Amino acid sequence: MVASQRPTAGDLRYASPSGRWTLLATVLGSAMVFLDGTVVNVALPTIGRDLGAGIDGLQWTISGYLLTLASLILLGGSLGDRFGRRRVFVIGVVWFATASLICGLAPNLPTLIGARVLQGVGGALLTPGSLAIIQATFVSEDRGKAIGAWSGLGGIATAIGPLLGGYLVQAVSWRLIFLINLPPAALVAWVALRHVPESRDPEASGEIDVPGALLAVVGLGGTTFALIEAPTEGFASPRILLATALGLVALVGFAIVEGRARQPMLPLSLFASRPFTGTNLVTFTVYGALGGMLFLLVLQLQQVVGYSPVQAGLTTLPITVLLLVMSPPAGQLAQRIGPRIPLTVGPLLAAAGMALMARIGRGSSYLVDVLPAVLVFGIGLGLTVAPLTATVMASVEERHAGVASAVNNAVARAASLVAVALLPVLAGLSGDAYLDPNVFTAGYRVGVLLAAGLAAAGGVIGWVTLRDPKVGRYSSG
Repeated sequence: MVASQRPTAGDLRYASPSGRWTLLATVLGSAMVFLDGTVVNVALPTIGRDLGAGIDGLQWTISGYLLTLASLILLGGSLGDRFGRRRVFVIGVVWFATASLICGLAPNLPTLIGARVLQGVGGALLTPGSLAIIQATFVSEDRGKAIGAWSGLGGIATAIGPLLGGYLVQAVSWRLIFLINLPPAALVAWVALRHVPESRDPEASGEIDVPGALLAVVGLGGTTFALIEAPTEGFASPRILLATALGLVALVGFAIVEGRARQPMLPLSLFASRPFTGTNLVTFTVYGALGGMLFLLVLQLQQVVGYSPVQAGLTTLPITVLLLVMSPPAGQLAQRIGPRIPLTVGPLLAAAGMALMARIGRGSSYLVDVLPAVLVFGIGLGLTVAPLTATVMASVEERHAGVASAVNNAVARAASLVAVALLPVLAGLSGDAYLDPNVFTAGYRVGVLLAAGLAAAGGVIGWVTLRDPKVGRYSSG
């Protein structure tokens, strides 16, 4: 198929060649971002030893990426709606690949963190476009199936990250977990330019919400800096107090600016939709719990239980299988009975799995202590991911597909950002604590139980806020 024969937006069928090409580009593109969100976790101990990082340095290796991804993903969705979702998507893929190359060649920790920040910018451009392209290009009756495939395969990329990262770290080098992004990025850019139809919001202008974007970066950046550095510098440190004040003022300013802007990157009117607001609250709690748990679990498995990077990665393999098997039927179930039950039961099961993970420690058996916790957590996550995504996208007008996707992704990444920064603080972990098995185990158990409580809160929110029996009825906001 040549570019001149590319189908127009809104005409694609799921089973058509054009539909498969579009799904390949969007799934593989977003999978790079999802994969990078988890693949780095299993390499943290090795990166720490190689580059001489304390726990705050490891937090920044994760949080630097999440910071720009969370704070700019709204802008990325808005840019796609205005200037073309395929165009912004491809720019994001190329940017992400370039930053990945810098990460792979980084000679020291500051360079690695800086490159991770740049990676987040690329992810913010491509991630909202991937789902918005599906929403805007597939015929309405095929969107649920396409979104289910996107959710399931994207979830698999998230889950398989620790396994892949463990193998690459142990067999070659931690640097390869970044360099491996280059070949798929080239394929995604080629497929998107050749086969994916362009789409945009016809009512959007070319105006860019620069003040909103800057306030989001400063707000999240200031609060994240304070949370990560406070255990080292002290909560009464002038730098910590200044960063906290600056971050909070910027976040308040962001809300004010978005409420008054003519073309906001975050239209506050979207939150008039009860299901949109409810599902984003569930997203915040579940993905916050997931991000914090993964950060702590891989350190516990390697530093305390004594697993190799590959063994630590293999512990999450059941989650991969469960997401693959459960995501499509979970999405279809939510369409038939509504999202309320899946988005209540799923997070509660995930919480139960995390609570079981608190038992993992020195001398733990995989079959007795690790596997049951992973299975329960995986079933809960499998029930949650596809209904969550489908409900968010169905709860707003189609022309807001890009910004709706961006909001949901921003909430997920911001939740992980806050959890990775906050949970170690609440658990009493700082400095080189991850190198002392006894100290880290005590903090790990507190942190994982807090993550379990957060996921359980998501189940309660799902039950309280989602009342309509049909996802399909959430067609406007």
